[in-house]
Amino acid sequence: MALRVDGSKQARWLDLVQRWQRSQLSVREFCERHHLSEASFYSWRRVLQQRGLIDPPTRAGQSETPAFVKVALPDPPAVGSAIELVVGQRVVRVRPGFDAAMLLELLRVLEEPAC
Repeated sequence: MALRVDGSKQARWLDLVQRWQRSQLSVREFCERHHLSEASFYSWRRVLQQRGLIDPPTRAGQSETPAFVKVALPDPPAVGSAIELVVGQRVVRVRPGFDAAMLLELLRVLEEPAC
């Protein structure tokens, strides 16, 4: 046997739950301010969610945006001294973590005879 829906109660609780979602208060604080039973609040919130009238609850009325986002930082460069290469009259300083292929190409260009 299906339960009869009391439209006025449903409308009242829908209004209360939506006000709570906008309030940024915890459920406990909201219920205390509005003289509501927390158990009734949670029960009606679940019923309204099951009926598709509200979205699933978020914590204390917070938005879906996470408060913390994981950030991946690149590994710090290796600690050490730079290498200094003297090529002809040019000095090339190479720091730790350099791209070896790029250095090789640079040395080839520097060793080419001038036009």
